[in-house]
Amino acid sequence: MNNRLILILGDQLTHSRAALKHADPQQDVIVMAEVAAEAQYVLHNRHKIALIFAAMRHFRLELEEQGYRVIYFHYDLGISDLRSAVGKALEICDAKSLLCCEPGEQRLSTEMERWQLDIPFERVADDRFLIDHASFQKWASGRKQLRMEHFYRDVRRQYDLLMGMDGKPEGDRWNYDAENRQGWRGKCDVPERPALPRDDITEEAIALVQRAFPDNPGDLQQFDYATTRTAALTQLQWFLENGLPRFGQYQDAISDDSPWLFHAALSMYINIGLLDPLEVCQAVESSYRKGLCELAAAEGFIRQIAGWREYIRGVYWLHMPGYDDRNHLGAHRPLPDWFWTADVDMRCLSKALAQSLDLGYAHHIQRLMVIGNFCLLAGADVREVCAWYLGVYVDAFEWVELPNTLGMALHADGGLMASKPYAASGKYIQRQGDHCKQCIYSPAAVTGDKACPFNSLYWHFIDRHRAEWEANPRMGLTVRNWTKKTSSEQTAILKWAETVLDKYCPERA
Repeated sequence: MNNRLILILGDQLTHSRAALKHADPQQDVIVMAEVAAEAQYVLHNRHKIALIFAAMRHFRLELEEQGYRVIYFHYDLGISDLRSAVGKALEICDAKSLLCCEPGEQRLSTEMERWQLDIPFERVADDRFLIDHASFQKWASGRKQLRMEHFYRDVRRQYDLLMGMDGKPEGDRWNYDAENRQGWRGKCDVPERPALPRDDITEEAIALVQRAFPDNPGDLQQFDYATTRTAALTQLQWFLENGLPRFGQYQDAISDDSPWLFHAALSMYINIGLLDPLEVCQAVESSYRKGLCELAAAEGFIRQIAGWREYIRGVYWLHMPGYDDRNHLGAHRPLPDWFWTADVDMRCLSKALAQSLDLGYAHHIQRLMVIGNFCLLAGADVREVCAWYLGVYVDAFEWVELPNTLGMALHADGGLMASKPYAASGKYIQRQGDHCKQCIYSPAAVTGDKACPFNSLYWHFIDRHRAEWEANPRMGLTVRNWTKKTSSEQTAILKWAETVLDKYCPERA
């Protein structure tokens, strides 16, 4: 028999796609492994490890129910890396070749290129995305700046998402972002999310992670993630009925009381293969067509999946390797220790960090405009910040984390992705949420003991990179506002900002 060994990674848990598309349970053998190298290459949140291990174990049973022979290595067996797992599997089965879906991270792709095997090794394209590498490269060719909006429109057309009968976008507009920026004032009830039941497989995975990763972040007593496709589909349906109607209105809002608000919290399931991105977008469009949500909500959600997610992946593979070395603004201050404890007196940061550490989750505004904004303004070390984001969030894999963090949050790619830095003072955070009401600092003050630290840090950031922002058309007004201040005002603000930096993000000794 010309049987193959098929390697399934922990973020490739999709039946009948990629490496499993033409698999034959009568001939092919599956290998899956919980290995130390993948669990330890950054300080992963325990929620992330538990989710992936539990989902892998459930996926194994599903494959066996389909008639596959599955060689599965549990973490306790001490398999160091995927190459070792493949080697041990080849000792068990008489496979004539190895097949794997291309990995999502450059790190692992480079590692696989170095594998020395006595059998042919084929890596197939990951068809669980809407746009393949060649198509994105063709789109990006010749463009000085890669603006997501133009790419997004092409994807909408290609997949007929929210399109009218005449080839124009539904509602004659491509983008409803302006309708989706309302701040949170607690004027409506946030739907309660039903707890997900845990079966023995999930409980065993959680217990393993508790035991094997005692020093990693993540409060596993609060573990509440879907670990099967069936459960993930249930979560999708819950969002369609309960979150989507107000998702657009409050997608940029920040709440002191609710980590989720009306967000879908489905990205982790899409990123490990339990949900398909197109089926999710089509389900949201169907809800709109049925009159269950506004067009702005449906468009805002679909833009995140069909537009932003696909675009981010394209940027990553277009510029790797080497993208992770970029540090355009020369940011080298060490990431503060309180990023791992959330022990900081700024209310918005403390809440966002505690939630991220405990649950492995934060929505995009918390990641970009609270945590990322602080790192940008303070000049925190790009590599350290990226490693933190990659480890802390349940849905984080380098292909999606790196461009979002290095490019969008830190502007470290020099504007390749974003035409301006996503920098903001405390007034933005006040406008989008209700943290400031319970904070010891005032967003109205720029200097002094009661001043919101974001305010002076914002102007310090503008001043130290002033030459670059003066040449940026979208930053001209900000620079002019800074130059309108008197010399004494500028001196006082910059001096106070240095005090703030020394307190919250001091330089290396």
